[in-house]
Amino acid sequence: MTSGNDQDNGHPSGQDRAVLLVAGLADLAVSTLGSALGTVRGLLRRSDTAQLVEEAERDLVARGRLALDRRTAPPPAHLEVLARHVLDRRARQDPRGRDDD
Repeated sequence: MTSGNDQDNGHPSGQDRAVLLVAGLADLAVSTLGSALGTVRGLLRRSDTAQLVEEAERDLVARGRLALDRRTAPPPAHLEVLARHVLDRRARQDPRGRDDD
């Protein structure tokens, strides 16, 4: 890696910056993976692993449900649906106020 700086301002040049970013990301990934593996080893030693897995599954399902609810359109309001039915029924009535049915 060269020691070239952009305009001598102490910042790495484009290529050096890319190398430093990749190295930083790799270091972060390795440390995160090491931490995660330690956590998994600790979980595997527990006697209630099956219960933990079931609880984790329930939590993931609940998170998925919440995520989908946030991203989908909410159902129409109940009173709004009833009001539309009333308007439709009134539109179908004849001038004397009787239903066509």
